[in-house]
Amino acid sequence: MDHETLDQNHLKSIRNKKKKPILQRVFQWSAATAAAFSLLVAAAGGAAWMLSPNSLTVTENAGLELPAGWYQVSSAKKQDESPVSAAGQGAGQSTGAEIRLLGLIPVKEVRVEQAEQPYGAVCGVPFGIKMEADSVVVVGTADISSNGKSINPASEAGIQVGDVIYEAGGKKVTENDELAKIFESSGGKPVTICAQRGGKEFTTSLTPVFSQIDGLYKGGLWVRDSTAGIGTLTFYDPKTKRFGGLGHGICDVDTNELMPLGTGEILPVTISGVVRGQRGAAGELQGYFSSDVPIGEMSANTETGVYGTLSQEPPVQQTLPIAMKQEVRAGKAQILTTVDGESPAYYDVEIESVNYDEGRITKNLILKVTDEKLLKKTGGIVQGLSGSPIIQNGKLVGAVTHVLVNNPEKGYGIFAETMWKAANSG
Repeated sequence: MDHETLDQNHLKSIRNKKKKPILQRVFQWSAATAAAFSLLVAAAGGAAWMLSPNSLTVTENAGLELPAGWYQVSSAKKQDESPVSAAGQGAGQSTGAEIRLLGLIPVKEVRVEQAEQPYGAVCGVPFGIKMEADSVVVVGTADISSNGKSINPASEAGIQVGDVIYEAGGKKVTENDELAKIFESSGGKPVTICAQRGGKEFTTSLTPVFSQIDGLYKGGLWVRDSTAGIGTLTFYDPKTKRFGGLGHGICDVDTNELMPLGTGEILPVTISGVVRGQRGAAGELQGYFSSDVPIGEMSANTETGVYGTLSQEPPVQQTLPIAMKQEVRAGKAQILTTVDGESPAYYDVEIESVNYDEGRITKNLILKVTDEKLLKKTGGIVQGLSGSPIIQNGKLVGAVTHVLVNNPEKGYGIFAETMWKAANSG
């Protein structure tokens, strides 16, 4: 046998030996790819479940199309299986649709409501708030010196910072002085306290102690019954005179709990200066109430903003359609706000992301200020800009709500649809 035959036989042997391992590797690679794809699909499906909306509203301008991504909404059907009209006909009717991963795999069902296209006058002007609570908010507890001992009756009663007390000793409590007088007149007898914590009501018994310093019976509580501040008006409806502003609720500065609204006045404000924002320290607009004469009143203080009616029409820039949340896109936009004097101006921003997680109703958008003029004036988003309208593609899509303290060029926004519905819910 010559060398050529030996070489050929050797090559055949090598090829035969390699066939099985190669096939095994191909099979293993295919299995691994399938497993990875399955995990990817599962992860994407979980993300679609969390980040996709639970409900959608369609109008003459807003259909069911969501921003391009992993998930899509299938066509909604009525009972007779005919497609739902997006023209606002049959407003108030609702039906169902499906979120589908890659347009194929069902992930979740969503409720679809039909509505007439709403319009609002965008404002961007500052406004002041003077608010009286309909109860008192506990902002601290204190020890009382009595008979040579230090006693904290509030803590012994289980009362905590952030609790909202609305009744004491069988009497409604709306002011600090009212609660103090109830304790002073108790004679040291237990006082029944009715309060709320985290939205849940509870009852406890507090026994005031005699203070050696004041010569009065005390409950050992620090409470707050009012607050004041400034923000930005988002929209106004000339037909109903209703307004929406802030994009978040008014919270107690010490407890960060939502202040319970008793009465609230809306006052005109003039911006007098700006403390620029920087990393680690939020800036703020500085201003003053330019008149003590109210221009409106509050009817609601909620997580999504403050609402009420105005007796004087604000300076209106333009009337725009209110975008439904599925119309909002990542990309260029503008905010309308006032950072000096009384005249609002438009500034460029970028909507970096849109989040449909309905558990985060005030942080639906992440914004980045790109306008050099605004960056020079404020450093980005500062306190007082809350409520500034966000405008995209000729529609009111949202309002500024929060600043990212470690990056003042960025902040959060809320959907305009959410605020509009809240403003008109009552």
